[in-house]
Amino acid sequence: MQLKPQDFLVALKLVALGDQRWTYARLAHELGLSASEAHACVKRGLQAGLLLKNAYDMSLEAAALTAREPDAIYRTPARVRRVRRALHQEDAPALSPAAEVSDNPARVHPRQLAEFAVHGAKYAFAADKTEMTIGVPTSHSAPAFAGVFAPGSDDYVWPHPNGKVRGIGVEPLHPSVPYAAMQDARLYELLALFDALRVGRARERGMAAKRLLALIDPTQPAPGKKAAHG
Repeated sequence: MQLKPQDFLVALKLVALGDQRWTYARLAHELGLSASEAHACVKRGLQAGLLLKNAYDMSLEAAALTAREPDAIYRTPARVRRVRRALHQEDAPALSPAAEVSDNPARVHPRQLAEFAVHGAKYAFAADKTEMTIGVPTSHSAPAFAGVFAPGSDDYVWPHPNGKVRGIGVEPLHPSVPYAAMQDARLYELLALFDALRVGRARERGMAAKRLLALIDPTQPAPGKKAAHG
């Protein structure tokens, strides 16, 4: 199994969604992927340890892939309600609180995803720069960094025909990234912070690492700081 860029994109999307209900159809629509691609991404994320399987995965997997109605994203299927009741009645003591309440097929593994995002992903998915172009701002040029850095720094952008900023082109993590970022401000912030790790200078990388870690796994101490002992 080889982890692909879109697998990391899906994992970051799950961070952005937080506790929201999602299906593979929703992931596909909001990330510019197919439902089968989204399903494969989650499967590889589970195998890599970036994601954790929820208790209801067997009941939801087939239904999510074949969802035909847009509102199915927000409605809990009857079969899921039946499984939920059974689990609460028979297996509740063995389930973690997160598994008991979540209808989603999977959830992020905060510690391992944060470790990969901050220390490994920039090497696994190294950035390629292009010539000056028009595109969507990323890295320290993105809205997440507004007011943080003084004017005059080189702007970085994902090349895109609908972009409005001119800067040094950065090949996005996945071709669908500009589209996906424009659908979800929280995901946009995560992706821009990741690009700051890939192409930013030392100060930008340091700030991005702290912010990315805080967003993915708030329980962990910031990079460079040790947890207090008492």
